[in-house]
Amino acid sequence: MATQPEQAPILRLLATMTAASIEASNLDPETLMLVRVAALVAVDAPAVSYMMNLRVAGEAGVNEEQVEGVLAAVAPIVGTSRVVAAATHMMQALDLKLDLEELAGE
Repeated sequence: MATQPEQAPILRLLATMTAASIEASNLDPETLMLVRVAALVAVDAPAVSYMMNLRVAGEAGVNEEQVEGVLAAVAPIVGTSRVVAAATHMMQALDLKLDLEELAGE
């Protein structure tokens, strides 16, 4: 049972909001996505939020080292527990993405 965009109005809405955010910002897409990753860490976002944003970040040219740099940069402000939680949620996001890809292939 693959989730198609027409079957997921919330995912469509979130994608539209992300696109509008990129368009409204004067930051370049790469910087914008790094800032969004930092915000996800700060609010202790769930894995699915990382899955969606890291996909867009990758499309914008953000690499793993840059994401690790964001975690290091925000650690003194948000604390160790938020950074560890973020890393865990990112790993869960990768597993979730793989699961969704497998479902889409069925």
